[in-house]
This record gives sequence, C-alpha cells and structure tokens, in this order.
Amino acid sequence: MEGWQRAFVLHGRHYSETSLMLDLFTENDGRVTVLAKGARSRRSSLKGVLQPFTPLLVRWSGRGEVKTLRNAEAVSLGLPLSGLMLYSGLYVNELLSRVLAAETDYASLFFDYLHCLQWLAGATGSPEPALRRFELALLEHLGYGVDFLHCAGSGEPIDDNMTYRYREEKGFIASLVVDHQSFTGRELQSLASRAFTSVDQLRAAKRFTRMALKPYLGGKPLKSRELFKQFMQGKPPNKPKVNKTPEE
Repeated sequence: MEGWQRAFVLHGRHYSETSLMLDLFTENDGRVTVLAKGARSRRSSLKGVLQPFTPLLVRWSGRGEVKTLRNAEAVSLGLPLSGLMLYSGLYVNELLSRVLAAETDYASLFFDYLHCLQWLAGATGSPEPALRRFELALLEHLGYGVDFLHCAGSGEPIDDNMTYRYREEKGFIASLVVDHQSFTGRELQSLASRAFTSVDQLRAAKRFTRMALKPYLGGKPLKSRELFKQFMQGKPPNKPKVNKTPEE
C-alpha cells in the first residue's frame, strides 16, 4: 500500500520493548493489523499520535497478515470522549475489532463510525440512540438484511398494533407469543427508520441488535460491556489504557 488513508486506532497492545501492534479501521481497506516499530520509544515521532478516537492519516507496507506502519499523522485532535461516552466508544471499537473481516472494504461503514464518534463527543444525553443506530448500520454492512416493514410469513405490511416474533434468517412473523424475541409493530417501525423516541423503542432495538450480533461475536463476551456495566453501577472500573482495549 503506497498512498495515505484515513484511519482510526481500534485496539493496540505492546509488542517487544518499544513497538505497538495495532488494529486500525481504515477508510478503504477496513480492519488492518500493523506493527508500529519503535512507536513507544522516547524519540519516536509516533509517540502520542496512535491514540483511539484520533483521526489519522496512515501509510503501511507488507503483504502478510501483519503490515508495517510507515507513517502516521494526526489529522486533528482526538475526539473528546469521557465518562459514559468514553466507554461507549470503547464498546464500538471492540465490536469492530471482533466482527470485521480483515482487509475488506467498509468505506461507507467508516463514515458511520466517524459520525457515531462525533455524536458521542458532542452528546449531553444518553449514548443509547447513537449506539443502536451504529449497530444497525454495522449489521447492514455485514450483509445482515432484515425487512422490518413486512411480515415474513404473509408479506403484508407490518401492523402497528400487532406483535411479531423474530426468526433468524427469516425475519419477523406475526405471532401471539410475547417473549424476548417478539416486537410490536411500532417497535419495528422505529427500527426501520432508526428513530427511537421512547424508552420501549430503545429497549426493543437493543434486544434485536443483541440477537443479530450474537452469531458474529460467538461465545466470547465483550469486555467493554462489563466495564460499561461497572461504570453505570458506580463501581470504579479499571481505567482504560490509551493503546489497549478493555480486553487486555
């Protein structure tokens, strides 16, 4: 790879005494793993640059699974995430690190990610609407197509006053059963428009995205969710480290 690309650091870990191994989310090549040689040394020009939530321009070389980072420059100051918004950003980063195939073009998703971070950086309320919208965008880019507006059984338009049960790989089917896999027509309308104006709609969106993302995540839990819960419960979670995701 010769040219520059826009990118963000998703995850990093120490490698040898002075280097970093990084997962980057890049505009044109999606998730790319790079070795930043000497990035932790005192004289490195990269010291302090390779931070999560900092817009970067990067170049790398190599043909294997792990590339060699050649250059990285911060385009601007890092997006100011703190408190609840910081843990929300860490969740989004860990989600991308876990589910994105390596070196696959997710150019449109890159901007959904950027908009999510920008929203979190400027938000004063709950991060839940932004997180649910991003999860739905991610599922769409992964090819997880769901028709929220038509009954998968009859093909009829969704009725606001009816209840529908979600069936994986099929969609939503009208049902009298009410359980964790059932949704009202109004909730499905909000999922289709990604407009969540009530607590019930947000809860329904969260239930759906949890179900839909589960096959991609497998059985390994997301560490950022646990940190998020601790933060919400007022417990002192481990302080997130700059170049490490909560998995470490």
